[in-house]
Amino acid sequence: MRLTDHDASFLYTETPNTPMHGVSIVVVEGELDFGTIYAHIESRLPRIPRYRQRLAFVPLSLAHPQWVDDAEFDLSKHVLHTEVEGSAAIDDAFELILQQAEALLPRDRPLWQMRVVTGVPGLTVLAHLAHHALVDGASGVDISQILFDLQPDPPTTEAGEPWQPTSVPSGVSRATEAIKENTALFAERVNRIQKSFNSESGELVRRATESMTRFISEPVYSAPWNRALVGRGRAFRFFKAPFVNIRGIRNRLGGTVNDVALTIVVEAAARYMQSKGEDVGGRHLRIMCPVNVRREDEHGTLGNRVSGIFPVFDAIPMSAVERLQQVRWETEHIKQNREAQALQLLTELMPPMPFSPVMDNSAMSGPFGAPALNFATFNPVSFLAQFAAPIVPSFISNLPMAGFNFTCTNVPGVQTTQYLAGHKILDQFAVLMLAGNLGYGAAILSYDQSLYFNLVCNPQLMPDLDLMLEHVESVYQELTEASETAGRKTSSNTEN
Repeated sequence: MRLTDHDASFLYTETPNTPMHGVSIVVVEGELDFGTIYAHIESRLPRIPRYRQRLAFVPLSLAHPQWVDDAEFDLSKHVLHTEVEGSAAIDDAFELILQQAEALLPRDRPLWQMRVVTGVPGLTVLAHLAHHALVDGASGVDISQILFDLQPDPPTTEAGEPWQPTSVPSGVSRATEAIKENTALFAERVNRIQKSFNSESGELVRRATESMTRFISEPVYSAPWNRALVGRGRAFRFFKAPFVNIRGIRNRLGGTVNDVALTIVVEAAARYMQSKGEDVGGRHLRIMCPVNVRREDEHGTLGNRVSGIFPVFDAIPMSAVERLQQVRWETEHIKQNREAQALQLLTELMPPMPFSPVMDNSAMSGPFGAPALNFATFNPVSFLAQFAAPIVPSFISNLPMAGFNFTCTNVPGVQTTQYLAGHKILDQFAVLMLAGNLGYGAAILSYDQSLYFNLVCNPQLMPDLDLMLEHVESVYQELTEASETAGRKTSSNTEN
């Protein structure tokens, strides 16, 4: 199976400073030994065929790479063990995971790793690294339901036949296949463009074009975390809220769970900037919110099936209730305009992405590998992104910018307890990727009746992530109090 334009884009834009793999962190109750976890992961691999496939690149870059069976697959290169030193706490395990996740995943093998961290008293921590060319948020949740169980003692399943990898087509065969696919793809795109001239598709294309035009015609405020290219290093913080409280806010104050979560993140960003002395009056923030566009028959498929919406909000702080009303109006307007569907259609009608001459990054290990790789794949943006860029001076930092300020993704997870090798999974976290000048991002993940606000940043661009976390907690508390007040008023009116 060949990578789509969307999947391949994460390979082509990856740099040493901006690895394109997400990190899912799982905290397990009890101290499991590494061998138990290794055997558990090994037993689940037959149900995830893609996890034993690597990328095969096409000669002369005639097409995007494709997934092929890895005849030399070695699980020991993917499930790795690290033990933290001394009297370690859970934060020490998180810090170690973030450091280990900085390295790019080797492209000469399947693009995932599972790092098992032991040494934290009473706990075991797993970090699942998966390249975004391999999975998106929704498919990551699907994989978690294969790796983990919904009961401590699930029924055993038969091992089945031993895995036999299929042979990899020769370079000539891959090139010939790519030429045929390109011809068919061109004809398919022409056919789609012709069909788009009907009333419904034509209207969607018009709306998508308007949405993209706003990126240039309506620039947004350049936030502090947007004023240089992302460098090495990540900081991570989280806030955990009971899902029942989030539903209570939704039921009493209006909107959806997504609206409530977005309200908390957006208002926290506005208050963060004001607390930093930023001039936010009359300025705006634009947020990228991924939208899962999988059809029913695509459930369980890997890769990226995501569109997005780009709501715009006032950068000046306001009460949490006022922000919720603004978020509700903006998201409802976007839904009525069907912007996610419009952008998805526009993407399908666009010319194919140019095929980049990416290579297996393990080629850099040889004495002549690095110069050859740099020559073959030189990209000035990627080259510059390897170095820490200077922060824009304050006297020009208020210039407007096109694009968006940060990503806020909301991934519905499993709403019941999961288990690993009979041990209860206490918490699940998600560490979002950062790239370009997006030095901050939020991933909202639900698990076992809790909602996790996962905040990640590049410390060079946001040295005080704890301050952002304080604002997230403050906005949540403000919404909770407003919800409780509204509930008491409703109860009083009902009694009267």
